[in-house]
Amino acid sequence: MSTPLGEKIKALITASGPISVTDYFSLCLADPQHGYYKTREPFGAAGDFTTAPEISQLFGEMIGIFLVQAWQRHGEPDPVHIAEIGPGRGTMMADIMRVISKLAPSLYEAAQFHLIETSERLQKIQSQTLVAHKFKITWHESFDTLPEGFLLLAANELFDAIPIRQFVKTPQGFRERMVGLDAEGELTFAAGVAGLDPALLPQSPTEVPAGTIFEISPARDAVMATLALRIRTGGGTAVIIDYGHLSTGYGDTLQAVREHQFDPPLKQPGQADITSHVDFEQLARRAVTEELQINGLTYQGDFLVGLGLIERASSLGSGKDTLTQEGISLDVERLAGSGEGKMGELFKVLVVSSPAVALTPFQR
Repeated sequence: MSTPLGEKIKALITASGPISVTDYFSLCLADPQHGYYKTREPFGAAGDFTTAPEISQLFGEMIGIFLVQAWQRHGEPDPVHIAEIGPGRGTMMADIMRVISKLAPSLYEAAQFHLIETSERLQKIQSQTLVAHKFKITWHESFDTLPEGFLLLAANELFDAIPIRQFVKTPQGFRERMVGLDAEGELTFAAGVAGLDPALLPQSPTEVPAGTIFEISPARDAVMATLALRIRTGGGTAVIIDYGHLSTGYGDTLQAVREHQFDPPLKQPGQADITSHVDFEQLARRAVTEELQINGLTYQGDFLVGLGLIERASSLGSGKDTLTQEGISLDVERLAGSGEGKMGELFKVLVVSSPAVALTPFQR
């Protein structure tokens, strides 16, 4: 089954030859006419995937607790900017703001809250979700328009949607992985001519078999560099949460998701969400290069439990009926547990700061 974007990409390839995985990834998500974010409602049960804040209020509450602590450890600066990049439907920010207003009213009063969101449609949904706080919030289309000064930043499932480059091992070495057309005129993967600097590979390229995939993302690196520069300049802490791996390695992680099921990445361009796993070692390496402190890099489950997830879940369920309590337990398991369908191990958390501060659940 072809899609309108699929036909457009085929015409592009017919006219000009194969396109890179990076270009394919970008077109799938952001094509002005047929891109996924232009045409689909991605979030929640009726959409294609469910993010952690949509599973339970507990997730956003833990992030709120973490940001309050970070502000205190930094010496309670005023003014303070609290920002989220890629805020979805505004669910996480609503939970963060509720927690901050209860735990640290002085922070809530001092803070300006910022949502960095390129989609007008999502901005409207966010403004409905956050109507109780509407006088505290500013929207930005770009990170560049954030006001200067001390910043607490949260980014949940931001980096996985930033395109990657893929390279495939061939007898001639690593070559850029491209998207071309097969004999039937359908989209297929192929190896291009552009090579890869062997210095970027995690080990000697002669040791890996033909067909091995290696992924890099200059675009993610650039975003991380921009965030790092901002935090180094004005001071602050950023918490970055995404699915991915703790160390750089080989493997094909390009994936598409439609209606909560995995879909072959070339099957329904524009109709499925396309992402890949985040290389957290690379993000951390960039942060160090930019002279930030790495507070910690850990599993989402350990991070949430260390911040008091279990205790908060218990108080949330206190006095409620059995069904509600069981629901809360299932949510905790999904957010912090390991194994199929759970986020605790698959998702990682990177926290960076400037100047250096000691933050729970990480040790200095």
